[in-house]
Amino acid sequence: MACLAHIRRKFYDARPKNYSSKCVTHKEVTLCNVLLALDKSLKDLSVIVRYEKRLEIAKPKLEEFFEWCGSLTEHGKLGTAITYALNQKDSTMNFLSDSRLLLSNNIAEHGIKSLVVGRKNWLFFQSFDGAHAVASILGLLETAKINGLHSRKYLDYLLTHLPNRQNTPLEAYLSWSPKVQLESR
Repeated sequence: MACLAHIRRKFYDARPKNYSSKCVTHKEVTLCNVLLALDKSLKDLSVIVRYEKRLEIAKPKLEEFFEWCGSLTEHGKLGTAITYALNQKDSTMNFLSDSRLLLSNNIAEHGIKSLVVGRKNWLFFQSFDGAHAVASILGLLETAKINGLHSRKYLDYLLTHLPNRQNTPLEAYLSWSPKVQLESR
């Protein structure tokens, strides 16, 4: 699955400094924005309805976008943007085959941002066990964020309650557990 936000960025970067709404690159950035907004507006629909709406509304717009890209032979930044888009066409069109897929991977990239920011620090782990421990903690923190929890409150909750657990199953401490949700927001 390709990311339309990355394709959009290439066209955004290719816009001239004094562009107008008639500028080719501006039109393509706008079309990408429309497609991303459309996908976002369909997120609360059922999988089947979202699939049908994507075929009805998004497919013609995506096909128009890629036809336009294929009709041009440009150089410079616009040529780079067009080449990038055409190379991503098949992967981008996969978004139409499964309505659970997203047109942008910004959510996933945001989720790994803390890992990427600390990437150089991870080089200094002396052991596999230390790296594994940090990966586990980062996984817990990111899962907490995704589930709407305050990361520090969730860690405090775990560190307070886990050592004292007796017959409570571990599932009760997962970030989507109702009690955890109540106490860690």
